[in-house]
Amino acid sequence: MAHLDLREYLIMGSPLLDLVEKAYMKANPPEYHIGDTVDVRCRIVEGSKERIQTFNGVVIAEGGSGISSCITVRRIVGNEGVERKFPLHSPNVIGIDIKRRGKVRRAKLYFLRDRIGKARKLRELRVQHKKTAKPAMASAGA
Repeated sequence: MAHLDLREYLIMGSPLLDLVEKAYMKANPPEYHIGDTVDVRCRIVEGSKERIQTFNGVVIAEGGSGISSCITVRRIVGNEGVERKFPLHSPNVIGIDIKRRGKVRRAKLYFLRDRIGKARKLRELRVQHKKTAKPAMASAGA
């Protein structure tokens, strides 16, 4: 049996680890894009009480792969920027609701950290739905 180099092993991945991770991954992860304004609903457990908290903000980054994939959401609270990372496949993340689509040309929106006032806003991506061609009306005099 050939000896595997560490780099080859990391690139190849372990089939056993993939099998274990697959059991804990969500079947249909939420659909989102960088720049979207989202509501992330997460489960908060305080002692014996459990509640659902909504974190509203802009998705500024995503990272990781597989079960360790996560997103970074940023919002402004009392003129202070607050960022929070959410693991997508965590059982505590219940869902992600998209409120607005953002038009961006970057994969990481860290430049929003330095912006203040109206400069914080991203342009909205307007989605155009394809219209189906209507059949031509038959002439009435035929």
